[in-house]
Amino acid sequence: MTEPVTTGPAGWITLPDVSEKLGVPISKVHQLIRERALLAVRRDGIRVVPAELVANATVLKHLPGVLTLLHDAGYNDEEALRWLYEPDEALGGNAATALGGPLAREAKRRAQALGF
Repeated sequence: MTEPVTTGPAGWITLPDVSEKLGVPISKVHQLIRERALLAVRRDGIRVVPAELVANATVLKHLPGVLTLLHDAGYNDEEALRWLYEPDEALGGNAATALGGPLAREAKRRAQALGF
């Protein structure tokens, strides 16, 4: 098992809170996670989502594509989380931050390059 990432999200939100924020049933949140449209990891036995990945009552636009690319490159959820929050000043801090702004396509391109 991969070690949990120790640096990263500024905050975590539980799946029921994600459900409330997105305005969808909890079953839809579970479906988003299964389909790799949203990333959830266990912390202290509870599945949580980095708060930055659910912005303005939606999942960040490029997140599902990036998660698919990382999964296709062999990354598990903890490794994907580590990649998203690895410091990268060229992306404005890290890939997770970039996905919410004008550098989203660059972050997606970098994830795509991992598969080659």
